[in-house]
Amino acid sequence: MTRHPHGRRGILAVLALLLTATALALGPSATGAVPEPAWWEPSARPAPDSAIGVTGEPFRGTDAQGRVRGFVDAHNHIMSNEAFGGRLICGKPFSEQGVADALKDCPEHYPDGSLAVFDFITKGGDGRHDPHGWPTFADWPAHDSLTHQQNYYAWIERAWRGGQRILVNDLVTNGVICSVYFFKDRGCDEMTSIRLQARKTYEMQAYVDRVYGGPGRGWFRIVTDSAQAREVIRQGKLAVVLGVETSEPFGCKQILDVAQCDRGDIDRGLDELHALGVRSMFLCHKFDNALCGVRFDSGALGTAINVGQFLSTGTFWQTGRCTGPQQDNPIGLAAAPGAEAKLPPGVSVPAYAADARCNTRGLTELGEYALRGMMRRGMMLEIDHMSVKAAGRALDVLDAASYPGVLSSHSWMDLDWTERVYRLGGFIAQYMHGAEAFGAEARRTDALRERYGVGYGYGTDMNGVGGWPGPRGADTPNPVRYPFRSADGASVLDRQTTGQRTWDVNTDGAAHHGLVPDWLEDVRIVAGQDVVDDLFRGAESYLRTWGASERHTAAENLATGAAATASSSEWWNPFTRYAPGNAVDGDPGTRWASEWSDDQWLRIDLGRVRSVARVTLDWQAAHAAAYRVELSTDGAGWRTAWSTTAGDGGLDTARFAATEARYVRVVGVRRATSWGYSLREVGVHER
Repeated sequence: MTRHPHGRRGILAVLALLLTATALALGPSATGAVPEPAWWEPSARPAPDSAIGVTGEPFRGTDAQGRVRGFVDAHNHIMSNEAFGGRLICGKPFSEQGVADALKDCPEHYPDGSLAVFDFITKGGDGRHDPHGWPTFADWPAHDSLTHQQNYYAWIERAWRGGQRILVNDLVTNGVICSVYFFKDRGCDEMTSIRLQARKTYEMQAYVDRVYGGPGRGWFRIVTDSAQAREVIRQGKLAVVLGVETSEPFGCKQILDVAQCDRGDIDRGLDELHALGVRSMFLCHKFDNALCGVRFDSGALGTAINVGQFLSTGTFWQTGRCTGPQQDNPIGLAAAPGAEAKLPPGVSVPAYAADARCNTRGLTELGEYALRGMMRRGMMLEIDHMSVKAAGRALDVLDAASYPGVLSSHSWMDLDWTERVYRLGGFIAQYMHGAEAFGAEARRTDALRERYGVGYGYGTDMNGVGGWPGPRGADTPNPVRYPFRSADGASVLDRQTTGQRTWDVNTDGAAHHGLVPDWLEDVRIVAGQDVVDDLFRGAESYLRTWGASERHTAAENLATGAAATASSSEWWNPFTRYAPGNAVDGDPGTRWASEWSDDQWLRIDLGRVRSVARVTLDWQAAHAAAYRVELSTDGAGWRTAWSTTAGDGGLDTARFAATEARYVRVVGVRRATSWGYSLREVGVHER
């Protein structure tokens, strides 16, 4: 067969066209578009920038039971470089000008740290250090450098890639620290700083989105409800929750024990914070304020903060003997000359008795109003910095309402409150201690987590001037071996490099947030896989607490306006009535009071038989040491539903199996004072 002289060329041309078409269909040509990166890889990361040191697709989705998985950093301060006047924490978590602009020291730290006053105060020595961050990072970030940025966005990215799925960004500042610190570039109003930090967090979300290809594409997602958080985690991304940790929220400071705010300020402040996306907050922090007394700091730091308390409020901390097993931190008597020099002439820090470990200030009337306002908005209360007296009353209020929204995020709550928090449905995280100490503390509460079926969290307090786990040393017999797999098994992590510096948790400790996965691996090696497993269940537990807070509805008080009678009513003032009806009128400013003898009772008629499962009793100072709650369907035959011989006053909640009853009777058996029994309000509830 004879071929046409151009036949072979024609076949080759057809083949070429087919190959070209196939290449265009399957991928880019040498001059075509670059393929889009995987969803977890950025499409426009700045150059130069920090390396991440992680390979593998981040896990996403839920487990076989529909539960989210992942770690919770329940206490972080991404934006504290914007706080305290803007020059206390040096460096930024992100910058449109790039890493060299973000990771540079404060101007006054150059050339050798001689003017790094806060470094000197917090770290000791002379404060001198190499101020240069990018690209050398000779002296910072470091586990013991408290004034330099630890939350650069790429370092948080590494923590996310290593399994962290929730990060609580507490907006933080302190007006007194700002006012007395030598260097600042802005004013010291606390709420102004909180607003700025919230805005900057949203700007960081937009920045990460741009790095990842556009709106909604980034892994850093601010969430404002638990369902949104679950969806973000299902996608494999990081759910960022906004909180507030500041000393005088809403301007609620107190001067010489006089509140500088009112209920209107609190309502406006809570509305504003909620609109900003804030879903958890501390009502007091470091200084006693118009809302609550604080849990003390110890040693020289405690002395310095006590000075700040005086400068802010006109009063020093006041202590008394504790009435229960819980105690506040000891204040300590260590001198803090730099701080004490700020006191007026003739004023000095008082001494404190060793057996008086509790702040005399508790939750104030305004503080209780703020707490109830948080509950109405579905927000969660942080109790770590509350005095024992304040925390106890707050837990009473939450318990009386069956409200689960209570958090302890960084080991400042007295451990004797642990079961009470879990019983309410709250969430607990531990401060980011070294692996051995972290494991020991975790095991102390392990049985309670098992009993209540909850996970655990950690609070890194990065940028929070707290100090972080140091290195265990290159010669430790059981080091973290690089590379290692993340706890979920999806990713492989090698040593983290930024610029010319590479960090190793064995020799550097937890120097910045990017080393959280390395620290978790250290915890696994030193404390055990079971501790890490509890931490990996943390995201689900946190979201259960949050979701239950959002869904909470106040139970009807069956006692409000009901007919009430009593064995007696105190009468000694013709202008004041202490009638039984005062205990069910819905006004805590009125009360029923009995005559001054032990065996007294208050009876409430619900009008018809109802199911009763909970009775709340708000005692005035004249309370019962021993009493019981009785129920009856006919007012003649009574049975005891609940009783105690250890009444301590305050707000009590009696829970029992739901029982049919028309009448509820509170029977005082033994008084705690020389007066009678006095109840502001009694609540009766079906659940």
